[in-house]
Amino acid sequence: MKRLSLLAPLALAACAHSTAPCPSDTTARSAAAATADSVAYVPTGAGGAPAPATLRVTSEAFAEGTTIPMRSVFGAFGCTGENRSPAIQWSGTPEGTRSFAVIVHDPDAPTGTGFYHWVAFDLPGDTRSLPDNAGAEGSLPAGAHLGRTDYGTGAYGGPCPPPGPAHRYRFSVYALDTPALGAPEGSSAALVRFMLRGHVLAHGTLTGTYGR
Repeated sequence: MKRLSLLAPLALAACAHSTAPCPSDTTARSAAAATADSVAYVPTGAGGAPAPATLRVTSEAFAEGTTIPMRSVFGAFGCTGENRSPAIQWSGTPEGTRSFAVIVHDPDAPTGTGFYHWVAFDLPGDTRSLPDNAGAEGSLPAGAHLGRTDYGTGAYGGPCPPPGPAHRYRFSVYALDTPALGAPEGSSAALVRFMLRGHVLAHGTLTGTYGR
């Protein structure tokens, strides 16, 4: 049973990023989007109150709601991008911020929980931007850590949806009241999100799209 439980998410990821459409992909995508949106992550601050969405996240690579460029698209599973994380910037950092986390999530992947493309945390509190390709292993500021993406790696993994409607890719930044989450390098997105609870002072999201 343990072997099957490990193979199941791998099979879902392979389907979601294969060169051929997944069975009933449009239906699966719609169901996945509805599921992911209905259980949307709500970051919380001290006392469990929802944190304000006051960070403004931008990128020179793409604007809100527009197509993510090929240089940031995955370079395998039938996709031919350069797999470089786009440069992002943010403003509106509240007083008391001691670190940041960045999570990139596709809520439309036909997995039931979406697909995580980048998980970075313990970014220094004076960080206000990440340059092009900061998602490559060894490229984050000193003291920062990479979590594990749903590709099974720590480094940024770009968009590579199955053929069909374009997917959304949410680049979310979280300002935190702690210098370190206490999560180990290579932690899953689920663990990092759990550890964020009660520490988020503010957050913001930039959403890009990509389809093939």
